[in-house]
Amino acid sequence: MTEKPFTTSDLMAESGVGFGTSGARGLVSALTDRVAYGYTQGFLRHLRDVGEFRPGTKVALAGDLRPSTPHILRACAAAIRDEGGEPVFCGHVPTPALADYAFARAIPSLMVTGSHIPDDRNGIKFHRAKGEILKPDEAGMTRQVLTLDRARFDADGALINPPPLGEPVDITQGYVRRYVDFFGPEALAGLRLGLYQHSAVGRDIIARILAALGAEVVPLGRSDSFIPVDTEALRPEDIALAREWASEHQLDAIISTDGDSDRPLLADHRGEWLRGDILGLLCARALGADCVVTPVSSNTALELSGAFARTIRTRIGSPYVIAAMDEAGQDGAGIVCGYEANGGFLLGSDIARDGQEIPALPTRDAVLPVVSVLAAAKQRSLAELCADLPPRVTFSDRLKDFPTSDSQAILAWLTLGSETEQRARIDAEFAGLAGGALSRIDQTDGLRMHFEGGAIIHLRPSGNAPELRVYTEAESEARASALNAQALALVRDRLAPRARQGT
Repeated sequence: MTEKPFTTSDLMAESGVGFGTSGARGLVSALTDRVAYGYTQGFLRHLRDVGEFRPGTKVALAGDLRPSTPHILRACAAAIRDEGGEPVFCGHVPTPALADYAFARAIPSLMVTGSHIPDDRNGIKFHRAKGEILKPDEAGMTRQVLTLDRARFDADGALINPPPLGEPVDITQGYVRRYVDFFGPEALAGLRLGLYQHSAVGRDIIARILAALGAEVVPLGRSDSFIPVDTEALRPEDIALAREWASEHQLDAIISTDGDSDRPLLADHRGEWLRGDILGLLCARALGADCVVTPVSSNTALELSGAFARTIRTRIGSPYVIAAMDEAGQDGAGIVCGYEANGGFLLGSDIARDGQEIPALPTRDAVLPVVSVLAAAKQRSLAELCADLPPRVTFSDRLKDFPTSDSQAILAWLTLGSETEQRARIDAEFAGLAGGALSRIDQTDGLRMHFEGGAIIHLRPSGNAPELRVYTEAESEARASALNAQALALVRDRLAPRARQGT
């Protein structure tokens, strides 16, 4: 009897390491060398099928600062060699720096990172020669038949005698020049900027960029252990630290990123963090964008501002944003960019200004929005730039260690039956919190509920971890925050038990 071929899909099911919104993610205990090797093999075999990989092709790879990253990198490099490719180890650098290097050379790349999630988890982000893998690429990868030699791995799935990665190629110079050449060495002159470094992989290169643009940089909060800073759901201690640092050091602004430094954080002179979708909106305006693409969860000030000829809403995740950006670019939409509620900014078009050009970088980038907005804030403060926008505030938080099955059951229960039944059920649960009856629902990604009076409550299971994300939007920060806390409590204490019982 012929043995059934073993595919990437089978590896995913066996290990529990699946695709999230941005590459493969899973527990470190599950993301063994064998699993990382298999994923990389599936990636390269898919690229072979689409004509982007053959023996001798260079494949760039890098990683973040998690303790588990080095062994995963070695497994990925081994798979590249065994497939006939040439691994180019770029060290521990930001994901956008790796992408900028690889895209410019039209070679594939992969980044070992878990981004913002705790360090008991990790992942791999895959890039084709000119951009991130999109959903059709994920499907192509999962179909690939794998060849996993049992003799290469021990009983725990660890590579036996993995070869070293070797000395990294220095790709940081090009990433620094990207911003200094476009904005100029005096773009941030006169600004005293705090840089919350924690365990972000870009903590040193971002300091170099800011200094090369003329800023005085004050390093803050550097950590030798991994800190899971989530730009979309900040920890209370990060909020408090920013306020303390702003007062203590007399800073004009504070900057930080998530673990792989593709999502930014920017706080004003008071140490108040800007929401990522507001930062993205301000950046798009500063760059003179014609068309802006953003997920459905981003602040509706985008449309209300009237600043852009065209706006497009997508599902949450950079692959969806990039696909829509590509389509808009092909339609002749002018300067196209995108951003996410977590702050990651994606540049879909080359931009020329004052005799300089910054090339497109269709992957999340933490540096461009920070520098663009700070350069604009030299004429007008961050507070003044934000005051120009319609008074809409978003807030997000999450229920941690919340089974995905519970999240799905809640959404299924709320949307059960006819439209009339759905409205009645949602109004019974949420209208009292929202201060008005349901006006419409949007199921582009999760369940987004718009209420009369302007409040928005959005429930969405995380694609990366067993968490339920709750997004809220209202006319003020206090209202959006309070509404979020109330919605979280309602989901946890009332809807989850009810959904489990199916009543």
